[in-house]
Amino acid sequence: MRWIDHARWIAAPQSFGEICPIFRKAYSLRGRVREAFLQVSAKGIYEVFINSVPVSKDLFAPGWTNYHSRIQFQEYDVTAFLTGSSFHLALHAGKGWYGGRLTHHIYQDRCPSVIAALFVRYADGTDEVFVTDGSWKVAEGPVKFSDIYDGEVYDARINFSKWFSAEVLPAGTEILVPQEGPPVREQQVLCPIALFRTPKGEAVLDFGQNLTGYVRFTVTANVGEEVRLSFAEVLDKDGNFYTENYRSAQSIIHYFCRGGEEAYQPHFSFQGFRYVRLDSWPGEPQLKNFQAVVVHSDMKRTGYFACSNPLVNSLYQNVLWGQRGNFLDIPTDCPQRDERMGWTGDAQVFCRAASLNFNILPFFRKWLHDLKSQQQPSGAIPRIIPNCLAPEDEAPAAWGDAAVICPWQLYETYGDPQVLLEQFDSMKKWVDYIRAQGTEEALWNTGEHYGDWLGLDAEECSYTGRTDPYLIATAYFYRSASLLCKAGEALGKDMSEYHRLTEAIRSAFFHTYQRGNRLTSDTQTAYALVLDTGLAEEPAAAVFAARLAELITQNHCHLQTGFVGTPCILYALAEHGYPELAISLLLQEEYPSWLYPVKMGATTIWEHWDGLKPDGSMWSPDMNSFNHYAYGSVADFLYSKLCGIQPLEPGYAQIRIAPLFDQRFDWVEASFQTQFGEIYSGWRKDREQWVLTVHVPLGCKAEIITPYTCQTVDSGTYQIEVSMNP
Repeated sequence: MRWIDHARWIAAPQSFGEICPIFRKAYSLRGRVREAFLQVSAKGIYEVFINSVPVSKDLFAPGWTNYHSRIQFQEYDVTAFLTGSSFHLALHAGKGWYGGRLTHHIYQDRCPSVIAALFVRYADGTDEVFVTDGSWKVAEGPVKFSDIYDGEVYDARINFSKWFSAEVLPAGTEILVPQEGPPVREQQVLCPIALFRTPKGEAVLDFGQNLTGYVRFTVTANVGEEVRLSFAEVLDKDGNFYTENYRSAQSIIHYFCRGGEEAYQPHFSFQGFRYVRLDSWPGEPQLKNFQAVVVHSDMKRTGYFACSNPLVNSLYQNVLWGQRGNFLDIPTDCPQRDERMGWTGDAQVFCRAASLNFNILPFFRKWLHDLKSQQQPSGAIPRIIPNCLAPEDEAPAAWGDAAVICPWQLYETYGDPQVLLEQFDSMKKWVDYIRAQGTEEALWNTGEHYGDWLGLDAEECSYTGRTDPYLIATAYFYRSASLLCKAGEALGKDMSEYHRLTEAIRSAFFHTYQRGNRLTSDTQTAYALVLDTGLAEEPAAAVFAARLAELITQNHCHLQTGFVGTPCILYALAEHGYPELAISLLLQEEYPSWLYPVKMGATTIWEHWDGLKPDGSMWSPDMNSFNHYAYGSVADFLYSKLCGIQPLEPGYAQIRIAPLFDQRFDWVEASFQTQFGEIYSGWRKDREQWVLTVHVPLGCKAEIITPYTCQTVDSGTYQIEVSMNP
């Protein structure tokens, strides 16, 4: 039932400026309550209380959506809260994503505003519904300022002496929809590992982990004394607090004490940080005064990986922390600076790894619904979802392709065709949009593109590698058209037109971008992308793989790839005859490599391979996040190649286990929880042989491939011995 449809949007009758309002109404009950349910939403974000007790553990509700078309509402069972003859219902609201400086230029409505309906069924079988309306009261709350980017100012001395009648707002055009994605909640609590003084004399807490969330603290103070905290991801080369990479994001917590013993945590703001500077603190701070609360969408952990190499284990943990830190209601690029947006390119390159680490199906379905709602009639996709750029924004290649790649990946991992049904029209519109872009139907050779973003084979400090952006665009055109064909066939559609298109793209690609045995862009990214997309068939694939291996060897086994090439390169090598070289790249410890940041102390994935240089200096502060998950796409290689867990059918009903045995590991293992149960693959050295252990869940079949054998098995646990020297 949608009782919320009977409620009205209400706001403060006059501007409170940056102050967050509290809305309140007292009600009487007619008798004993059998059951009660509360539906609530906001233009902004809210906290809801009955009799001053929080109703839910959800944070930052109702979440970030394309507010022009839909705003989520939440429903809570509040039966246990209504035990007396009366109650009061209160809503504390902040601007959040709706009205902060992130999107205030888009949504001109009164913000924050709230709407709620409480349904009560009494023991005698009668019903009553309490709704927000003009009888509600509103007052200035203790949160004097709150912003996603800039933090929060809280005055604990507030006494709520002046209440106003709430104003009923005219009905808008937006649609209220039930919550789709998982709620954002507190997930872990970390204690600081150190409190120290920097060379500048600043008091700084170190939580030992770069994370997304907020600081909870306790303090004993006099009335009006202040606590002021600032946040940072790293220290500079001299060991001082470093915030330049936050750009204009202030990321400050400012608390005015009421006096005595008190506790606080932010209400409507979160930070990305490892270090916290105590700019102001009454008395002498102690470690026991502080906790870091880790916050992200409430996703179930599904994948696990471990091996004998501690650096690779740390890399994997960094990937997990990057996902935790950036899967906060939407897949953001970073959680700390004045950005924190749903960049489509970052999401699509990481989607496969993300889907193995956690169950992201409901999380991504919500985000894809917004992507579909903001797709233009031409089929163009904005670079950011929800879009907070220009309404007519058009994503370049590899970014807009999230419209096709993400739905297909969700289907491949989870086997649920519903996501394809919901997104197929959007997928097709994107491919048709690309068809209309180039100078001919089968090429995408017009427009501005990001190319191989942050590729290292261009000049120093360049944002784009030297691979031809039109080569990349056309390769992605082929990838999206090919996946569209697979999606259509899974839904029983005739895809013959698009099969012809994919073959035309292949022909046009090599006519345009191949010269003899080389590509016109003779780069690691170009060959890796052509191999990984399936554009290159034998015998050309073998030639291109050899050239890719040669380029890597010439570069002393170092990467030169950026956001586009990096997710492809290990697969391109491992699947085309160079698995040992792929693992050499994985295990490379010198810059640039996945393990270089680990050795430099990283606890998350960096935006730049050299975000922190060996001498302690930084990449340019204008774009240098230390929690940016794109390069964490390497985790899916650990699952699907190193341990060999691959789906032969969407949802892993049929499985292939084909691990890459390598002498540089003593043991490797991974597991993944599917709809059928847990898949496990692990191998270890035992004198002159490998011992492979595989578990196939009930209802599945598996093809187990080793260097010398291939067998098909039913569900069960198997141990296979493989000689190192046949």
